[in-house]
Amino acid sequence: MFVSRNLVTIVMVPSLIGLHWAWDSLQHNKALVSDQERKDLPVVILAAPKQRIPTVSRIYPGFWCMRATTIGGELVPARQHAVSTPWPAAANAVRDMSTGDREAAEPVTVRSTNLNNRDVVLTSLIAGATAGALAKTTIAPLDRTKINFQINKDVPYTFRAALGFLRNTYVREGFLALWRGNSATMARIIPYSAIQFTAHEQWKKILQVDLHSDTEVRRFLAGALAGITSQSLTYPLDLARARMAVTDKYSGYKTLREVFVKIWQCEGPRTLYRGYWATILGVIPYAGTSFFTYDTLKNEYYKRTGDKSPNTVISLTFGAVAGVIGQSSSYPLDIVRRRMQTTGVTAQCADQYLTIGRTLIKIYREEGLIGGFYKGLSMNWIKGPIAVGISFATYDHIKHLLREVIHVREGSSSEQTR
Repeated sequence: MFVSRNLVTIVMVPSLIGLHWAWDSLQHNKALVSDQERKDLPVVILAAPKQRIPTVSRIYPGFWCMRATTIGGELVPARQHAVSTPWPAAANAVRDMSTGDREAAEPVTVRSTNLNNRDVVLTSLIAGATAGALAKTTIAPLDRTKINFQINKDVPYTFRAALGFLRNTYVREGFLALWRGNSATMARIIPYSAIQFTAHEQWKKILQVDLHSDTEVRRFLAGALAGITSQSLTYPLDLARARMAVTDKYSGYKTLREVFVKIWQCEGPRTLYRGYWATILGVIPYAGTSFFTYDTLKNEYYKRTGDKSPNTVISLTFGAVAGVIGQSSSYPLDIVRRRMQTTGVTAQCADQYLTIGRTLIKIYREEGLIGGFYKGLSMNWIKGPIAVGISFATYDHIKHLLREVIHVREGSSSEQTR
């Protein structure tokens, strides 16, 4: 009970900090133009050849406001500025234009590209679900191999042993057996990934990431809270997937439904959340570090190149780096949660791993620090970068594609209305 109470405290701290920062940000940004006001206002830009200048909007008499648009199409909030002191960047850009460019420049009125929150959430859900499904399906055989070594304390992990497991599975059960448990993975990862990416965008807005001096802390916290949100809503599916991965189709669970029925009847409904706190403690550094690393690398890339949309290879590379750092930071807790999830399922899982404290002590005493808590980490260094790289890159590209489609559709509708 002592451990559980402290775990609740540890998990609640990021949420309380996030809510505090959200409230503080709202109190100090009352001068911002509301979303609806910015959405309904026309945008006036100067179309000058060979010269990019900031977009300036006339809001109402006596005030000017810089209009910045994010990659996803959302307008970045801007503070009011008096006409007597126009935005320095806009003034400098116009001043630096040559006389010929200023003569060639013409005011052009264009439609606002701001997406409403419904479209933002919908595109994030679709892109996140697709990204998660593609990434997990790609590395499913490696994932099943890793889980089998994680839960079996009597078999030491080596790369040759991992290849032997894959070969024996193929010979005994066939090629598709390498993806055994992937249906449970899809049932979990599609809602998990969709919720995680969508929650991450929403938490970034609430915490106002990149608008404060402590951006790095807020960026990490947004990722951690997104991981907590998605993991909490889909945890029973993660447990079911782990149990299917460590059993074969002859002596284990035949379907995802059978996993839930047997657990409910034989072990009780509380078992569906066994290992939950270990998972949450692991997802805080994992999701926080992964999102922090990926967003930081993208931000640095933009500062150096001016390109907000890296190509696929660059996105995959950034995602791979984020995956290595994120999974390495939380791997020992991944071992703990897998042992707790699969307790009593097979002969190799007969030991009772019922609490985090007991599991940590038992693994350390019987298998040591490196051999116990980092067992199979090299396999994670292969599959992790592949999965996370595919996930981040796919999400970004599909999200941008869907939002461009929405802009084109809305533009066509407005033209027809005219």
